[in-house]
Amino acid sequence: MLKKQYLKSKDICKVTFYTAPELGAERAALVGDFNEWSEKATPMQALKDGRFKATVRLAKDSSYQFRYLIDGSDWRNDWAADQYVPNPFSGDNSVVEV
Repeated sequence: MLKKQYLKSKDICKVTFYTAPELGAERAALVGDFNEWSEKATPMQALKDGRFKATVRLAKDSSYQFRYLIDGSDWRNDWAADQYVPNPFSGDNSVVEV
């Protein structure tokens, strides 16, 4: 799930990314264009309901590919993403448009 908050004073959108609660994960990371696909740059915070979340500031009028890395080895998409595009490793990447 994605939650977008556009800032009036800047050309920035704060986007909060949430994983699905049924993952049963111990840890999660947000990985995408905005952090050069770094598996360590954006760890996600565990929530009491089983989901994980992370908030990043993204430039408006752009789109960004991303995925969730669960427990260091399981790549997941966000099924509430704005769209999906094929990735070179098989499967799709999620896309957020801001």
